[in-house]
Formats: sequence, structure tokens, C-alpha cells
Amino acid sequence: MAAKPIYRVVVHQQGEIWDLYVREIFQSELWGFIEVEEFVFDDASRVVVDPATEKLQRTFDGVKRSYLPLNAIVRIDEVEREGPLKAVKTDARVAEFPRPFSLPPRGEG
Repeated sequence: MAAKPIYRVVVHQQGEIWDLYVREIFQSELWGFIEVEEFVFDDASRVVVDPATEKLQRTFDGVKRSYLPLNAIVRIDEVEREGPLKAVKTDARVAEFPRPFSLPPRGEG
């Protein structure tokens, strides 16, 4: 039997770009969200400790399923094997899509 595929999900989250690895991904019943399940983490016996990896492992420790808003997802790739979790600060201006716009005040224009 073939092994389950692994997906790398790149997400923009509060000024950071997160690389997450999951085994299950599908459209949520909640409108505007993608569901991800079965998070895949690197081997815990590694000698080198990366603070960003540790942060993401703590964030998703005990999480069975996560709902990610569509406008926060940068890309989704099916990969051969998991890689290191990453949380990289970014100064890039990532705009949500679709971006809501404000209506002009009533009585004007």
C-alpha cells in the first residue's frame, strides 16, 4: 500500500510565513477555510534545536485539526517527505484576497 502523501502548506500568519507539513488537507464545511489534519513534525532526536521549529511544534501540540482561512494560504505543495517547520518574519506586504473594501459613508457621493 502506498504511503499517505505529505503536503507543505505555506501560510501567512501575523507578519510571519509558516511552513507546515500535514497528511490530510481538504475544503472545510466552514465557508472560506481549508482543514488540515495529521501534522508531521521532524524527528525529535535531532541535536540542532531551531527556535522557530520549537515554536510551531508548541503551537500545534495536541491540535487534531486546524482551520486555515483561504486568504492566509500562500501555497500548497505535495512533497516527497516532510522538511523542517519554519516560521520566518516578513516585511512583505501580503494582501488578503479577496480584500474587503469599505463603502462610502451614507449621504455622500
